[in-house]
Amino acid sequence: MKGLFKLLFVLLIGGMPIILFGQTKVGGVVVDASGEPIAFANVLFKNSSEGTITNDNGVFYLESDKTYQGIVVSFVGFTTQEIPLQKRVTYDLRVVLEEGEELQEVIVYGGKQSKRNNPAIDILRKIWARKRQNGLNMYNQYAYNKYEKVEFDLNTIDSSMMKSKLFKGMEFIFSQVDTSNITGKTYLPIFINESFSKVYGDNTFSKVKEDLIGNKNSGFENNQYIISFVQDLYSDYNIYDNYLRFFDKSFVSPLSRTGIDTYNYVLNDSAFVDNKWCYNIIYYPRRKNELTFKGDFWVNDSTFAIKKINLQVTRSANINWVKDIYIEQEFDVLNDSVFLLKRDYMMSDFSLSKKEKARGVYGKRTTVFNNYDFNKERPRAFYEEKVDPFNPIIYQQTDVFWAENRLEKLSKDEIGIYKMLDTLKTVPKFKRLYSLGSILASGYIEFPSYKMDYGPIYSTFGMNDAEGLRLRTGGRTYFGQNDPWRLEGYLAYGFKDNKFKYGISGKWMLNRNNRFIISGGNRRDVEQIGVSLTATNDVLGRSYASSAVFTTGTNNKLTNINLTTATVELEPVKNLNFRTGGTYRTLRSALPEVFSLSYLDPESGEVIDETRQFDLTMALEYTPGRKTIGYGVERMDVNDDYARLHVYYTFGIKDILESQFDYKKIQLLYRQPLQLGGVGRLVTTIEAGKTFGDVPLGLLSVIPGNQTYFSIYNTFPNLDFYEFVTDTYSSVHFEHNFNGRFLSRIPLLRKLNWREIVGLRGVWGQLSDSNVALSSPSNIPLVAPSDRIYYEYSLGIGNIFKVFRIDVNFRGNYLEMPDARRVSVTGAFGFHF
Repeated sequence: MKGLFKLLFVLLIGGMPIILFGQTKVGGVVVDASGEPIAFANVLFKNSSEGTITNDNGVFYLESDKTYQGIVVSFVGFTTQEIPLQKRVTYDLRVVLEEGEELQEVIVYGGKQSKRNNPAIDILRKIWARKRQNGLNMYNQYAYNKYEKVEFDLNTIDSSMMKSKLFKGMEFIFSQVDTSNITGKTYLPIFINESFSKVYGDNTFSKVKEDLIGNKNSGFENNQYIISFVQDLYSDYNIYDNYLRFFDKSFVSPLSRTGIDTYNYVLNDSAFVDNKWCYNIIYYPRRKNELTFKGDFWVNDSTFAIKKINLQVTRSANINWVKDIYIEQEFDVLNDSVFLLKRDYMMSDFSLSKKEKARGVYGKRTTVFNNYDFNKERPRAFYEEKVDPFNPIIYQQTDVFWAENRLEKLSKDEIGIYKMLDTLKTVPKFKRLYSLGSILASGYIEFPSYKMDYGPIYSTFGMNDAEGLRLRTGGRTYFGQNDPWRLEGYLAYGFKDNKFKYGISGKWMLNRNNRFIISGGNRRDVEQIGVSLTATNDVLGRSYASSAVFTTGTNNKLTNINLTTATVELEPVKNLNFRTGGTYRTLRSALPEVFSLSYLDPESGEVIDETRQFDLTMALEYTPGRKTIGYGVERMDVNDDYARLHVYYTFGIKDILESQFDYKKIQLLYRQPLQLGGVGRLVTTIEAGKTFGDVPLGLLSVIPGNQTYFSIYNTFPNLDFYEFVTDTYSSVHFEHNFNGRFLSRIPLLRKLNWREIVGLRGVWGQLSDSNVALSSPSNIPLVAPSDRIYYEYSLGIGNIFKVFRIDVNFRGNYLEMPDARRVSVTGAFGFHF
């Protein structure tokens, strides 16, 4: 959901010609006699090799700096058409191809190509054999300069948009409108970020270091949501890999070893490219709806290294909110055998609809490389030395610096964006639009004069059996995205129990280099605490189930909790975090007549209704591959594909602040998302834990049930709250999203773009007799899944209307238990690519 909130934010605040024409521009659609579009038809400027291929809807756009008098359109099985061009710019051209076979000298292709005796596939196999012997892999050490430009542009701008009341008072922005040389659409730059880095690498011990030397930003430089979206949008990729990952999806590379089963290949041409004899191979997908590209590449005839390649995602690909993805890479010839990446360009067209005339936002990244230097050995310590990417000097580089280090000149309109956006930010109407987008993205309403944010607004309303209707208000301090300290709090009221609840938390970062942070807080609230195995001490946290409006049964196993924490944390190595601190909590049932947390005091024999406990906690968190932005006390994740390892140790101490129990508890959580090439994404979570010593129900490990109608990962949707209680447990959860791999091959379902999701989860646990006896006043059964592993499995369909998911969950065993739910249906709502 985070990703699309950011996208919607951009769509909201963007909006919006002077059009700069090239020498020849032509666009339109190619159809057959019945009006059906012809995909992958060949369109060339007459008497040239400049051309393109129509997309899934038969649409094409072609542009050249040269002047041409006509185009040639052809497709196998149809008569070739020559279309004269009366003007230098011709849009909305409709080309009708008649059935026939009049190919003349034009090379055409279409339909499924044979895998046997196909020279293009013979060349492809030689590319596979040599791909690890090309480029930087040929040297022990390397270094190079890297310039990167990321830009967001609002596209499909027309007169109706410019005259819209939405932009009244902001008409000056339209002076920056240009035309895309790829799609032919008008666009207006609304965000640009430039960076210059020096990159060092050593292949002998697989180390890479990137020193950021300069960064220049315009547009929404202070908005973390936009910045994190931009960084997540453009992860690095290698065209020689079997799969290219964009937007959490794995696309089959045309250079992949599985490519011959996914693409059709045609040897189209051969010619000198930069004094190197190269073959030109055209490729296009064998089937619709799969995550594939269409395009062509030039490959050298001796090294079989790629010289140029372009990739365009087919319109039918099962991906949401992205209408087009276009990639170009160009390689430089260092000598007879070395081809190095010179320029990498990627453009994505984000839109709420894939219709041709739908408005959207271009996201463009251009990366240029130069000054390659090889075999200059540097010590291992050089690569392990910390680099501070937040050094203020980086963001204050002069115009002279950028003039020297900008490896690709800015266009006139890109230069103008800096001034235009500075002016735009002074317009009151734009400020209102910007604020609305920011609220939707972050969930907070900003009050800059008071350095405060109100929210999160999405937690305003709630409902449960103890509180009835619940209203919540809250806020936080906010001086900027990199605040070294932050205070946050909330106040809530339940209309059934007529009680106020609150939470307050504070954090202060004392050292930015190793992220030495102290924090603490207090919370008094009502919560459903039996929905998570691994312990957390988040003062302001609250489970989904605590305020579920609709449940499969009564949501009455709720707890009044009073939690106080004090914590110290340290990150001595990137993504390795240590935390230690103390917690004091009191637990009492919110509805004791139906759910009791009472226990039998082993010393006095009395029944005690309230659990009071002081704990010392130590935690280790390791998140390799995690990327974040910001350097303040709170950071934002850029990606979500990293592994997570959490180890918790809790040491309960009796008699401190009337604490009642001595015990020890160790818990482990490991989560691993894994992209399995073209078969989708698997998420695996393993949890294990053990409590040493006798403790009451409030301190035991409850197997997380789910009585809501929401699909909540890492819970058991066919278990009620507190159906299983343990002091020793181990569980595993598997969830695999096939991303429509199978449903896309069923003709009647193909256009729906549904995605198959399967899940399997199981848990085993024990509960000692002494712990059962201690909690014997409880009015719920205390049972652990010790006889056999409890398991469930589920079958789901995602991407229904692009936003809904429905799961049918089946209970595998323990069907003899009272009121056991054999089948449940849960769902989720979210925005995913």
